[in-house]
Amino acid sequence: MAPTIAPVRTFTELPASTTVVIIGAGIIGLTAALTLAERKIPVVVLEKGRVGGEQSSRNLGWIRKTNRHAADLPMAQAADRLWAQMAERVGVDVGYRQAGIMFIARTEAQLAMHENWLKSVESVGLDSQLLSKQQIARHVPHGQGDWQGGIYTPSDGRAEPTLACSAIANAAIAKGAVILENCAVRGLTTSAGRVSGVVTERGELRCEQVLLAGGLWSRRLLGNHGVNLPTLPLTCSVLRTTPMEGPTDIAVGAPDFSFRKHIDGGFIITQRGKLDAFLTLDHALLGTRFLPQLKAQRDFLRISLGKHFFDDLKLGRRWRADSVSPFEKVRVQDPAANNELNNDALRNLSAAWPMFKNAQIAQAWAGTIDVTPDSNPVIGPVARLPGLALASGFSGHGFGTSPAAGQLAADLLSGHTPFIDPAPYRFERLA
Repeated sequence: MAPTIAPVRTFTELPASTTVVIIGAGIIGLTAALTLAERKIPVVVLEKGRVGGEQSSRNLGWIRKTNRHAADLPMAQAADRLWAQMAERVGVDVGYRQAGIMFIARTEAQLAMHENWLKSVESVGLDSQLLSKQQIARHVPHGQGDWQGGIYTPSDGRAEPTLACSAIANAAIAKGAVILENCAVRGLTTSAGRVSGVVTERGELRCEQVLLAGGLWSRRLLGNHGVNLPTLPLTCSVLRTTPMEGPTDIAVGAPDFSFRKHIDGGFIITQRGKLDAFLTLDHALLGTRFLPQLKAQRDFLRISLGKHFFDDLKLGRRWRADSVSPFEKVRVQDPAANNELNNDALRNLSAAWPMFKNAQIAQAWAGTIDVTPDSNPVIGPVARLPGLALASGFSGHGFGTSPAAGQLAADLLSGHTPFIDPAPYRFERLA
């Protein structure tokens, strides 16, 4: 059962023209739209389903710098600052709490990975710190786990995906943005060698620039225009407990579970050590690009071939602008939760912190993540299609970095000096 998203009153009529069109009303498209609207730049956001309906409302809500690639840290740090301002910016509590994030290790090899990461970012000046097993017990009491140690970043935090997407959308609308749900973009139109509009299921919308923020769907839309975006899907299952007493407000990630406090008093829990990898044609087409990731993470992936493969084939890879697109065939990607993985996570957590043995599951769901070969997103122009920019491939990090990612995309679209270096996110690095 998908998480319940706070309501948004969106528009029903498609305008004839605007300055910027954003494809996708996930958290990245919404933060970009809010930034543009604050700058008085006309913007229309087109969503094939509903605002925040896919991974943007299904993620864990973690906002972290810990264990990020060094090149990605400036965006994570900027996102921290912007999340701290978000409630004032949108006029609603989005559940942001700077309660810290801790990763704990069972083995010396796992702890060494945290030690090596911390050494690699020494020059950045983070507040991250290595912990002994005794320090873990003080921060997260009442446990029985035998930990080698861990790493803790007090300035990391969390927010509520089901609140944030709606709040940002409503704030963008209040500042002049137009958002349409159930309005799929079938393709791009061009004039004089550059993108000049989009064709939707409701007609054409002319514009000066387009931002594609379609998450896992971005690859398919670009592919229909002859552009290859190398992303593959992974599915993460999640559960939420009813309100209960817990050991800490800190979000904790162990090798085979994670938990963090939910705003209603329950906990969001997942099996950190397992993700479902449902094979599609793209795995065959892109497999060699992802071999390093596969070798490093093979034990984390539950690879299977079945219904998902054939459902994906049925959607098609090519279509005309006057025909029904894949985005109309699947309005909301809504994979079933893997109860085996969720139950395993809860068992593992209960063994480490026995108070979770009494946890009652209130809800379970799954979401699909779009992963790039280097696990960093693409944010920036698409050279083969002038007038088109991309903000996709966030590899499970999109929610946490979204305010900064959206602002960077808006900077690039509006000609502002980028407030962080866009070089790590250039599309060309994946060519």
